[in-house]
Amino acid sequence: MHEKSIELLNKAAADELNAIHQYMYFHFHCDDQGFDLLAGLFKKTAIEEMIHIEKLAERILFLKGDVKMETSQKTEQIKDVKEMLNMARKMEEESAKEYNVWANECQANADAISKQLFESLIADEERHFDQFDTELENIAKFGGNYLALQSIERSKTISNPAAGK
Repeated sequence: MHEKSIELLNKAAADELNAIHQYMYFHFHCDDQGFDLLAGLFKKTAIEEMIHIEKLAERILFLKGDVKMETSQKTEQIKDVKEMLNMARKMEEESAKEYNVWANECQANADAISKQLFESLIADEERHFDQFDTELENIAKFGGNYLALQSIERSKTISNPAAGK
């Protein structure tokens, strides 16, 4: 009865899994470069995407489907912070658009709860988009100084561990 919803929910789970892989890759590289704020943002976003998969999986199982957990894309090997943020912003924007269409499809198939789930995911994706967009605006406004300040903070903490407490 809910085959279409299960299909869409599994597509969303694949999208979220791809996002987790990509954001953790970005997290590792931002952390390695000393950009603690951005590393933290990517890690926090990846964790929120994990929560999305959990909600999607619960709904799929409730509808008597099976959670596929398949990824559809390779992780992009991007190390430039601006490119990372641009890609992340684009990913969030595309997810929000897709989820909006899929929410409407669920409604058309008399599945109000899956529709509501997609709507809640849209709100999170739009918030993620805004966070990545704000970081890009900060880089545009402050240039390399914005990233340098993050690196300097890390150096201060490493050279004086007591100051970080």
